Amino acid sequence: MKIVVTGAQGLIGWHALCHLRALNAAAKYKKAPQPFDIRIVDHALFSDKKQLANALSGAEAVLHFAGVNRAADNEIEAANVNIAQTLVDTCNQVNCKPHIVYANSTHASNDTPYGRSKRRAGEILGDFTSHYTNLILPHIFGECARPNYNNVTATLIDQVVADETPTVNPQGQVSLLHAGKAAQAAISAVTMKKYGTVEFTSNKMSVPQLLSQIQSFHEDYKANRFPQFESEFQVQLFNTYRTALYPSRFPRALNIHKDDRGYLFEAVKGGAGGQCFLSWTMPGITRGNHFHLNKVERFLVVSGEAVIRIRRVLHQEVWEFGVNGENPSVVDMPTLHTHSIENIGTAPLLTLFWTNEIFNPNEPDTYFDPVLEDKS
Repeated sequence: MKIVVTGAQGLIGWHALCHLRALNAAAKYKKAPQPFDIRIVDHALFSDKKQLANALSGAEAVLHFAGVNRAADNEIEAANVNIAQTLVDTCNQVNCKPHIVYANSTHASNDTPYGRSKRRAGEILGDFTSHYTNLILPHIFGECARPNYNNVTATLIDQVVADETPTVNPQGQVSLLHAGKAAQAAISAVTMKKYGTVEFTSNKMSVPQLLSQIQSFHEDYKANRFPQFESEFQVQLFNTYRTALYPSRFPRALNIHKDDRGYLFEAVKGGAGGQCFLSWTMPGITRGNHFHLNKVERFLVVSGEAVIRIRRVLHQEVWEFGVNGENPSVVDMPTLHTHSIENIGTAPLLTLFWTNEIFNPNEPDTYFDPVLEDKS
């Protein structure tokens, strides 16, 4: 299926691309045909009629996340409508009638420039095709959201990580949905041919409650404790918090307790169970080269010397962290980031791995994606 993702540089667009990439990787691992031919349309492409036409030609589905939510009122009022009209006009130009999934907003019912703009854009798309899914999205949060840019969760996390005390509206309320949930709903609408309006069960709380939860994560994590995860939402929020720590807050050195008998250190605390295992890796060998959508995972080299590499999915920059058994330090893998560990020493490498969940071979949440570009 040829599927087009607009707004690919935005939060939901990037999460959707990661999920689509994961589905293709899972199919490839099973030696099955990859289900999606993915085409990316960023904001600039809407000004390039030829390139936009090429992207949409033959498309069976469009996940439409592109939009404007921060500008002067008159710009916002026009922008989302113009983007939707350009999408429809280009589909007509290339004689294409894809299933369109639109990232609408709970604000679309409001009589504001943004609300009117989102509502009118949805009407244009819905008039174009009966194969139309209207996602009514609440406040979105997730890994790699931009702080200080229309995302309260990302802004609070950024301030807490900087050990600041944010000032919040004590009466403020949020209704939160993880970007991955929104992205997966958009993909499922296409694969399951779900048309019409889709609304979500979100996590409603006050802004002070949200801040308190983030601060609790931060205090626990500084003390090398994982929280006792009580819900999927808590895992999602914790993963969002952890990702904001990269790359400057890793590796994280562990406290070593020494006496005349030797020394000890605590590898992992909390997390309500999960799974722990150790592996030996021979010199020159690399493990990993995959990413996770949900899993919390810790690497700790116990003996030997290694380099851990991490790269945000669909991005080029690679972070490298040197670790060794002489100076025990942990590196916790951020979700939606592909990672690997290479033995760069001359002796076998002993590594402890911990995850917050027991491995399920039927749902491994592990998707192959090389960290380093193959230049051979």
